[in-house]
This record gives sequence, structure tokens and C-alpha cells, in this order.
Amino acid sequence: MKDLGRLITAMVTPFDNKGKVDYAQAAKLALACLRSGSDGVVLSGTTGESPTLLHKEELKLYAEVKSAVGKRGSVIAGTGSNSTAEAVEATQAAEKTGVDACLLVTPYYNKPSQEGLYQHFKTIAENTGLPCILYNVPGRTVVSLAAETVIKLSEIKNIIGIKEASGNLEEIGKIISGTKKGFIIWSGNDGDFLPLMKMGGYGVISVISHLVGLQMKGCMNKYLAGKVGEADKIYMSLMPLIKALFVVSNPVPVKYAINQVGFNVGKTRLPLVEPDAKSAVLIKETLKLYKIDLPLD
Repeated sequence: MKDLGRLITAMVTPFDNKGKVDYAQAAKLALACLRSGSDGVVLSGTTGESPTLLHKEELKLYAEVKSAVGKRGSVIAGTGSNSTAEAVEATQAAEKTGVDACLLVTPYYNKPSQEGLYQHFKTIAENTGLPCILYNVPGRTVVSLAAETVIKLSEIKNIIGIKEASGNLEEIGKIISGTKKGFIIWSGNDGDFLPLMKMGGYGVISVISHLVGLQMKGCMNKYLAGKVGEADKIYMSLMPLIKALFVVSNPVPVKYAINQVGFNVGKTRLPLVEPDAKSAVLIKETLKLYKIDLPLD
């Protein structure tokens, strides 16, 4: 299986001034993220405003970005749904665009049991040849994948890992110790990425890597080289930015920040709106504290 990477950017979806997906700018942003430390990108995830993207937009986004990226990095499609049949259909369609893997969010709103969650993900995996990454984000979906369920799902050949955004390090520890060898745990929270790696996790699917990807990769590399103190120092230096980019609902702050540094990604789609004045000031003032790694050319 292709190594999808330790540092993956959960990429925003650029829109033009009419609110339509700007596919050329999306391809440019993906390449910029790869140039600034990321090993790959996730498209149409939470940060990519998946709830407001049409399926035809998602498929064109996958195809355009994968065509631009080629073999330079991984492209992961967010194809999850709270409808199992819809998720199967979306994953199969994404597979035809040439993406490298799919990200499958825990079903939202209908609140399935753990057995329901198991059967949901099992069914999707059985109907695609893509590597499947589970995505546990109970702050968005209400339900949470129990460690026992993840351990059971890890036995399915093409369920290769999980993006863990629960913040529950005790449960994550059970996943790390109980899943099959080679099962990959990415942090889904920027603030948890180094603690999770210290527990045995692999990396992070990140928001702030849009802006400070080289610094994040440097932190990870320092830790992997045994220079824990230096890694801790970089990690702690990133905390103000992490706080600022989650001051209101993601991806509102990160889109605002990317625009502020000179890379046009447009506004968010309704019902998301621009940050309030106080939050906007915090974001702008925090950006001044950092060297921005994202190339603008």
C-alpha cells in the first residue's frame, strides 16, 4: 500500500467570487501544501466544507487535484455519509477519479449503535478497493467510535487507519495498543499531534499545516530523530496559532487566515460566514507572530 504520509493537510475548498468551486486554485493550493511540508491532502472533509459541496463538485475536485498532484503526494477523498448506501456510491465514484484513499466520517444525526457503526464501515470497505480511513469526530457527529469497534474494524484488510479527533487520549491509547500491526492512527486535532505520536500514533491530518507545514514537519522529524526537547519547543510555539484557528468553527478561521496571507481561497459557503470582528483581529494579530510556510507563487 502507498504510504499516505505522516503530515496530511485537511484542505480548504477554494471558491471564486461567485461562490463556485475554483478548481484551478484548489490544484494550486494542493501543490503549495506539498511544497510546504505536507505529504498529502484530504479533499471534501470538514475543513473542505463537505456539507455544502455538491457530489458533482466533489468528483471534479478529486479528479482535478489528483491530476495536478500526480505521484508527488497522496490525495484522500472525504466520501463518508450518514447513509451507508450513499457512502458506498460516493466512495466508488471517487475511486474512479484515481484518488489514493478515502476518509469515512462517523455517521451523523441518526446516532447508530456501535454494531451499526461496525456494519456501516464494513459495508463501505467491502465495496471499494480503496484504502479506507475511519474518521472519529464526535464534536461534529455526536456519536463516537469506541476503541473496541475500531479494533474490530482494523481486522478488515482495506481499513488501514483512523483520523482520531475525539481528544480522548485514553480511548486512543486502547486503539494504538489493540489494533493490528500496521494500523495507522493520525491525530485529527492539531493540538494533540505530538502527544499522540509519543503514545505511538503515526502523524496528523492537520488544519494549521496550510500555513506552517514546514514547522510542523520539522517538529515531527525532531521527535522521530529522538530530539524530544527540540520537538516540544516547536510544538509549544504553535499553540497560539492552533488556538486562533479554532476560535470559531473550522474552517472559518483558516480560510480567513489563508486569504490574509495572500493566497485567495474565497469565503466560506452559507451557513458559514466570515469571522466576527473580534475573532478576525485575533487571527490577524496571531499571524504576525509566525513565519508563513505556504508559498504564494
